[in-house]
Amino acid sequence: MQQIQIHDKKYYMKQAIKEAEKAYKKLEVPVGAIIVKDGKIIARAHNQKETKIDTTKHAEIIAIQKASKKLKSWRLIDCEMYVTLEPCTMCAGAIINSRIKKVYIGTMDEKTGAVGSVLNLFEDYTFNHKVESETGILSEDCENILKKFFKELRKIKSGGKND
Repeated sequence: MQQIQIHDKKYYMKQAIKEAEKAYKKLEVPVGAIIVKDGKIIARAHNQKETKIDTTKHAEIIAIQKASKKLKSWRLIDCEMYVTLEPCTMCAGAIINSRIKKVYIGTMDEKTGAVGSVLNLFEDYTFNHKVESETGILSEDCENILKKFFKELRKIKSGGKND
């Protein structure tokens, strides 16, 4: 009999933050995502757009690919995603199409967010699958890693002149 691991939302978001930290170390925008099924993490991912030179290598997309491979199905029914930054339109569309049940979001993206900030693909449109969402899980931690990253990136780009 398989033992089911049950943790709280903060635990899972901390795991997504660990993925964001991996992206940070690679000079990637620090976004992390994990996918959980039956209380167990089945996929972990972080942004890899820069290192893979591929626009589609967002944390959410990579996590969906890994989970699909693990479950041997593109349908991620009864799975939940924890992501440190609100998904963009591409990722929100992939989440809907993969049939993920619920997405927990760390911090919102006022520039490109598609789950409530700029638009809401999960609620404002009628698709064949409805995704639940919850925002604000460890939002300060998720926001801080992004702010720190962009501050350091600006400093690097200016040759260290912005102290």
